[in-house]
Amino acid sequence: MLGRWIRVRAMNHSKRHSEILRLLNDEGTITIADLADKLGVSLETVRRDVKPLTANGSILKMHGAIGLPSVVGEAPFERRMRENADAKRVIAKAVAATIRDGDSVMLDTGTTTSYLARELLGHRRLTVVTNSSDIARTLATINGNKVYMAGGELRSDSGAAFGVSAIEFVSRFAVTHAVITAGAIDVANGVMDYNLEEAEFARMVLSRGQRAVVVTDHTKFGRQGLVQVCALAGIGELVTDRAPPADLAEALAAAGAELTVAGG
Repeated sequence: MLGRWIRVRAMNHSKRHSEILRLLNDEGTITIADLADKLGVSLETVRRDVKPLTANGSILKMHGAIGLPSVVGEAPFERRMRENADAKRVIAKAVAATIRDGDSVMLDTGTTTSYLARELLGHRRLTVVTNSSDIARTLATINGNKVYMAGGELRSDSGAAFGVSAIEFVSRFAVTHAVITAGAIDVANGVMDYNLEEAEFARMVLSRGQRAVVVTDHTKFGRQGLVQVCALAGIGELVTDRAPPADLAEALAAAGAELTVAGG
């Protein structure tokens, strides 16, 4: 009986190793807490499971998280593109479906808006205003698009322009769809970011659209950032991948913001 228990335990241990590697192939990096949740096991079990994988070099351990060696060496923006990638694609597809050929779109820099740019590759004659070099490269010179990129100091981590000149540039445009990402969103503070320049730029973007859209995956709900972009009343629409907590959903409705749960 003891021998059978040892064999079963070893098999489950091996299966979890395979599942851990599969999740990392999908997401690049993952926190220990999220991994325990996805595997349905305790934090201590996960810590035991990752030890031999870190010992043989299959994965790298970071502060409270693990990652594939090839991903840990990526640039910060590339790494963020891999985080919750499926959720961001679902959100991007939902927003792209509401944009028509010939429309004007203003996008701030962010991984979800970069996924949106990729979903817009099938659209034609778009006018795109952005501070993101990634978005500009994705949509420029194809399908009759016009792409205007804000000038300013380019950040090394995101390849995006920020500062007074970037804000002044986009303030000259009036577009149909203004879309920003969110670093955090909660009832008390609304949409927030962790960087003053990014928050100031996002605030200007929202003010320039007939339609003001915030795109964010569910992991940003309940977080508190450093700088407020806008109160919930400043949002026209929130597009996400999972329904927000009840208090946030009620606050959005009270503020008059339309909620779309993509793929739901």
